[in-house]
Amino acid sequence: MAFAFAFPGQGSQSVGMLKALAAVSDAVRSTFAEASSVLGYDLWELVSAGPQAALDATERTQPAMLAAGVATWRAWQERGGAAPAVVCGHSLGEFTALVCSGALEFDVAVGLVRFRGQVMQEAVPAGSGAMAAILGLDDGAVAAACREAAGAGVVEPANFNAPGQVVIAGESAAVERAIEAAKAAGAKRAVALPVSVPAHTRLMRGAGERLRERLLTITLRAPAVRYVSAVDAAPHAEPADIQALLVRQLSSPVRWTETLRAVAQGAAQVIECGPGRVLTGLNRRIERRPGLEFLALEDPASLDAALATTAKGS
Repeated sequence: MAFAFAFPGQGSQSVGMLKALAAVSDAVRSTFAEASSVLGYDLWELVSAGPQAALDATERTQPAMLAAGVATWRAWQERGGAAPAVVCGHSLGEFTALVCSGALEFDVAVGLVRFRGQVMQEAVPAGSGAMAAILGLDDGAVAAACREAAGAGVVEPANFNAPGQVVIAGESAAVERAIEAAKAAGAKRAVALPVSVPAHTRLMRGAGERLRERLLTITLRAPAVRYVSAVDAAPHAEPADIQALLVRQLSSPVRWTETLRAVAQGAAQVIECGPGRVLTGLNRRIERRPGLEFLALEDPASLDAALATTAKGS
């Protein structure tokens, strides 16, 4: 039976990620070496030794997570893993999905996501943006809390991650007001996140225009694997459409709940390809269809388990 691959985005990075997988797969180190040659610094050293604060800088996190996802994908291929029926990604993970689907060359993507991180960081003054997770409140109520709190500021839903888990983003004061409005509306928790870039809001439109100019200089191909975008939870195959989506993505919310449900249709497994298990946790909350399995590829044991599981269904 078919399976889907989902690629994680920013927030899943950690110092030491993929160390165990690198010990059994040559593809991991070679992928990071390829990225390092584009970046001009040793990305594997940064990922292996940190410090965490340097890895967490947006313009470094994005190439690191791209390389980690592609390295995991190549380790899968190295072991004879079959191609998924469909791929998708959470925010930055969409770029990884496009590389692994054959739509975007890896070395081009490395430079592209570094640039994406830079323009995102430069889009708002340092310290003026914020993000927060709202837990235990439905999507409509979170959107209403944002409208109530906005006033002269900007605060919007940024990530529809799972039922009862929505991340909001915007200007710091407006986000604080929205946290209080969400609590008043019955949210179980409302937690400020250690992120200063208000991604996936209209504050990123300027960054999106700069990204559009960069995208005009690169080649995108039609994906060889079905690709579903988290911008609209729909499949896209035309390079021009994908280019426009990557621009829209910066200032549009991540519709992960809808996207996961779309890729899970007809799938026996949804496999998170990359470090951490953030998406796997979300996915289990979103879709509870009997027989649907959620797996994560991040180390030798999980790679073996996923290979065995998908081989049984082929």
